[in-house]
Amino acid sequence: MVSLILVSGGDIASVNQANALLRMAKWKNIPDVEGLKAYSYKHVRMWWMPDGCLWEDNLDKRWELVTGETPNEVIFPSRHSAASGKPSLTLHHIGTMQVPPNETPAYGGKAGDCPPPNPRLAPWWRELNSVASDFEDFDLSLETTHHGPWMETPSLFIEIGSTDKTWGHLAAADLLAGIIFRGLGLDDGEGIGNWNGEGTVVITLGGGHYAPRGNMLGMHENVWLGHMLATYALPFVRDENGSISGMWETSIRRAIRSTQSAFPGGNIVCSMDKKAFKGWQRQAIRDLLDELNIPLLKSKQIIG
Repeated sequence: MVSLILVSGGDIASVNQANALLRMAKWKNIPDVEGLKAYSYKHVRMWWMPDGCLWEDNLDKRWELVTGETPNEVIFPSRHSAASGKPSLTLHHIGTMQVPPNETPAYGGKAGDCPPPNPRLAPWWRELNSVASDFEDFDLSLETTHHGPWMETPSLFIEIGSTDKTWGHLAAADLLAGIIFRGLGLDDGEGIGNWNGEGTVVITLGGGHYAPRGNMLGMHENVWLGHMLATYALPFVRDENGSISGMWETSIRRAIRSTQSAFPGGNIVCSMDKKAFKGWQRQAIRDLLDELNIPLLKSKQIIG
């Protein structure tokens, strides 16, 4: 098993993080994979895409097909774009489970599904907060699950935002590269966020894109974070007869199934932003979670 870092060659934030990683150790050039350069250090591999990765599906299987090595996780150093233009450092899982099967996701991924979340997300979030004290001009945030690519391996994006004024910020790239380096145990440590089969794993439901509930819960040492679904990822439809439809149910079912696969043995629970939903929507969610035998807990019940 190997950890696979996917670099987007057309993304300065991704390239700078990758170059910082290459400076931290004696990486070896290995034979090109699909004609694209690749590097190796210990149990980690780095693979450079010519441009971006959002539409590059099945990168885990493609790596395995050529090299014979099976990735057990995929890390995407990347840039983050936001209309606010605020400098930011972010982390998030990927998936487009709210997109109907007959539609094509706008930013890659598989309609109506989501790859497994990477268990390292919450521990790396805590690490980011502990080492970024000198980055007062940057907002630190998790993001809810969004965009592609599609794969079957636990993955996460680690990003510098939010415009071309900060995408090339070298100190920010060094900071995030350090988290990746230590997080994967390349410093001869144990790594950060290795799932040991025990703990409470939270799937958040509702709220804004920048995951306020996940940000808060993820700061607690006893909490792991699965998929986080913003309100927009839980679209409801109710007709004049009261029948409920929409992709909300698919989103929740896929998020739970995917999170369970990434955290074998974990205690999977949900946490809901009640203000994000109408009463009938909250009840529909509760009924579904009862059917799936997934507890719906308040924040105080999770963090103690």
